[in-house]
Amino acid sequence: MVVTTKRHETRINVFNIQKYNLYDGPGIRTIVFFKGCPMRCKWCANPEGLEFGSAIMYKETLCKPYNACARTCPLGKACFAYKNQKNPVPYDYSDEKHPIDIRQYQKRFPSKSDIDGCPEGAITIAGESKTISELMEIIHEDDIFYEMSGGGVTLSGGECLAQAEGAIALLQACKQDGLNTVVETAGHVPNKVVMRVAEYTDLFLFDLKHMDSKKHNEWTGVGNERILKNLVSLLEVGSDISIRMPMLKGINDSEEEIQSIVEFLLPYKEYPNFKGIDLLPYHKLGVNKYYQLGMEYKIEGDPSLSQSDLDRIESYILSYNFPVTVVKH
Repeated sequence: MVVTTKRHETRINVFNIQKYNLYDGPGIRTIVFFKGCPMRCKWCANPEGLEFGSAIMYKETLCKPYNACARTCPLGKACFAYKNQKNPVPYDYSDEKHPIDIRQYQKRFPSKSDIDGCPEGAITIAGESKTISELMEIIHEDDIFYEMSGGGVTLSGGECLAQAEGAIALLQACKQDGLNTVVETAGHVPNKVVMRVAEYTDLFLFDLKHMDSKKHNEWTGVGNERILKNLVSLLEVGSDISIRMPMLKGINDSEEEIQSIVEFLLPYKEYPNFKGIDLLPYHKLGVNKYYQLGMEYKIEGDPSLSQSDLDRIESYILSYNFPVTVVKH
């Protein structure tokens, strides 16, 4: 049973809680996805986690364009089911698609009860405020799986460390209950936050996206100086770290780029807390979310790497005797 304390009443805005994860830390894990991120990676697979507040997602494939929507959907009053916003009247959708531009409604946010009233479930809210107590109750539902597999809890996002107090409170609660903790981070947060979080973290999954700060800024919206400083700080204080490299063809897969990452990490190769490198090949699992949010997907073409590309990069890293794993979702 979760004991309620002031710390347990700390609230976190989350957009997903994923159970039975096998990729993001040891064993079977529950991942808590935090809302909000200070970066804007153009390939982000979780765009619903970028903003700190909640967002509306419209799944057009679920929408049934018929007049019953205008009669029964509470969002009719918010103009979801009306064509003319200034003079709303029920509209016959029998011969055309539901005329929704989801971008119009992100600023005029309906209630959860309104969203739940969508007769087809085509409208959803990404983002919900939960207390530490509420999260711990969900987490403890799978204690048997953690015990059997050596698993635990992973904090992800968005950028989980951007909600620093919430992240620390959740990690403290997990450690108090004997749970293994993993933090997945891009590292673009104040150093003092990283150092505080390290006290309650068994493993960091730390992203390295590009070593050239100008190119890093081009593709993610921020430079990499703070990120590299935080990475070095964690390595030096003995925090267990696995490096994660999202791999995109033509963006960060060149021999020059891979070499620069390897050279940066070489001084830490023999550190017992340096656990190796994970290569994360680009995938398209998040592309449809951009359309559901009314956002533009800014990656042009298909930057997926072939198997031979991955083999080349993996072999290069292995030639320096780094532990390396290709992680495919």
